[in-house]
Amino acid sequence: MNPPQSSQSTTAPGPRFVVDTRPLWRILLPLFGYWGLCLVAAAILWWSVNATPPQGLSPQGQRALAVFFVCVLFWVLNVLPLMITSLLAIVLLPLTGVLTASQAYGLFGNEALFFILGAFILAACLMRSGLSTRIALAILDRFGRTPRGLLRSVLLLNVVMAFFMSEHAVAAMNFPIIAEMTKVLRLPGRRSHYGKALFLAMAWGSTIGGIATLLGGARAPLALGILRETTGKSLSFFEWSVAIFPLVVALTAVAYALLVWFFPIDVENVKAADEVLHEKRLRLGRMRYQERAVGLVMLGTLAGWIFLGEEFGLATVAMGAVVLLFLLRLARWSEIEGYVNWGVLLMYGGAICLGSALNRTGAASWVAQATVSEWASNGFAVIVALSTLSLLLTEAMSNAAVVAMLLPMALGIAGEFGIDPRVVTLAVAVPAGLATTLPIGTPANAIAYSSGYLALRDLVVPGATLALCAWILFNLMAVLYWPLLGLPVWGGG
Repeated sequence: MNPPQSSQSTTAPGPRFVVDTRPLWRILLPLFGYWGLCLVAAAILWWSVNATPPQGLSPQGQRALAVFFVCVLFWVLNVLPLMITSLLAIVLLPLTGVLTASQAYGLFGNEALFFILGAFILAACLMRSGLSTRIALAILDRFGRTPRGLLRSVLLLNVVMAFFMSEHAVAAMNFPIIAEMTKVLRLPGRRSHYGKALFLAMAWGSTIGGIATLLGGARAPLALGILRETTGKSLSFFEWSVAIFPLVVALTAVAYALLVWFFPIDVENVKAADEVLHEKRLRLGRMRYQERAVGLVMLGTLAGWIFLGEEFGLATVAMGAVVLLFLLRLARWSEIEGYVNWGVLLMYGGAICLGSALNRTGAASWVAQATVSEWASNGFAVIVALSTLSLLLTEAMSNAAVVAMLLPMALGIAGEFGIDPRVVTLAVAVPAGLATTLPIGTPANAIAYSSGYLALRDLVVPGATLALCAWILFNLMAVLYWPLLGLPVWGGG
């Protein structure tokens, strides 16, 4: 007779063990790879401090390049989070004697960081008030009465909203609206061309609109921060938008044509979706005081950036608007702080510091002489090369990391060829914001891919076609349009 078992032994789960049956080398390889990269980084830094620099490069320049190479290695291979790698740069520059500690940490207070912070808070207030959702529903309800009309409305809505807030936030905010439309229309998952087109219109629209102003993504303020810190020159809010707006218009038209071509519309009407949008809009009721007030502050801020940004600085206008929102009790810090990507601010502070170090030590100019100067024949060839490299890299890594990696060297190249540094800044920063091919290229792509309507091929083939069109249109605009704005691309080479 078996002894009775206690109730505890029958009800309480026993310890659970998971046996890893992988070969030992597969378990140890990632660990060795991580520490191996750390040892490589340490060896590079040790060499830079002890080795004799090449002709034309100062010891501080050699050490700055070593710190830069270590950061690029960590950024590309994701050894550490992007923002921690940027903090590493701020730590290493004083330790290697490239900059003093006060210089390194002083550069972290660059104006661009406070502009980005202000833009984050303004966008958060726009979303928290419900004004952005109201605008989205109003546009879709008004213009989305037919299948083509709804597709155009989704594309244009995301383009325009990304003028005023982060492209990632735009895609994340509009995703649930589009997902509900596809559900109401009963679109059959990956078999629906129209469902694929709607989600791609959301992703592409957010990406295209994000390059139009300094608000669509933090990479543009980062680029201007590096430009100002390195050369003392900059582009105003208005100048940036004027230089890029024709590309945005052309790319929007191309994107719509590609959507219709790759994904022929396979629904007869969208009446059910239109009814849902109209019902959602009615549920919002009349516009509240908070929405009106936030909208007026936002319009005033845009006017301030355009007309007063050059005199007082973009960051001053942005932070003034933030203070005004709190004075009018339109925002609470407990509600807003969750929307601020503090990691982005840390990353950009380190990137600006690193770019300034490469310029101050002459390392950027030395690299320019040793690389591009050897084969590029004129300024336009430099612009084509930079835009190509930036567009390719942004599909595989953070667009901010692309700017931080390429722009310091690009500014050195500009000096060699007599190109306006503002031109090379645009040549790096704008293509870096046009990741349309891979889910990892930008969160907007990843959000669209997560819908379940898109296979990888549905994203890659049309996205690569749009990227090629964007590269061609960008370089045509650079050579034909920018000289009219006083931004010649040929330089003096």
